[in-house]
Amino acid sequence: MSTQIGLALRHARPGIVIIAMTYILSVTSGAVMAHAGNSFALRYRDSLVARAHRADPASRADDQGAHATAALIDFSRNLGLAAIPETIGGMTLVLPVGLAAYRGWVGGIVSVNHAHRSRLAHVRTATYYLVTLFLQLAAFILAGGGGLHLGWAFLKHRGPFVGPWWFRLPQPALVDVAWLYAVVVPLFAVGSFWEFLGPTA
Repeated sequence: MSTQIGLALRHARPGIVIIAMTYILSVTSGAVMAHAGNSFALRYRDSLVARAHRADPASRADDQGAHATAALIDFSRNLGLAAIPETIGGMTLVLPVGLAAYRGWVGGIVSVNHAHRSRLAHVRTATYYLVTLFLQLAAFILAGGGGLHLGWAFLKHRGPFVGPWWFRLPQPALVDVAWLYAVVVPLFAVGSFWEFLGPTA
């Protein structure tokens, strides 16, 4: 199994690197804007968090004290509503990059708390924030990078192909994506449970 995952990582490496660099740049820009007191970034951060507490089922469950339920909801939504569609969207070669830029920027602006003070100022809050960010974004990097790998293989006609005659996908790239998800799924699971059941959750 580890050999197959290693091969999948190697085959998808260009896409993974592109998505990883996009996240690094966007997280950094978001964090710099928030820590510099940029009014747009801080207003967007506050609005986003407020909307999450009103509308996001994971946040609502967490507010009600159902932390394990919140983690399960967060995991299922990250996987089913975000990562898988993003991987499929890699066929466009654009969607994963755009989503990574936005998601990374959001991850950066929430590096400050509700009082707009840095969550990196204290070891405990910094550890919670950085571990959460790393686990979640590592999963999204693999999912988005796998999507770019799939899209590139499709455009380059790297078969053999599987699927209906009107939309046949490259089998080798699909196999690579499946092995990448053997890492993506546990990363999301650990990330969600850390986020809602962690030491400062």
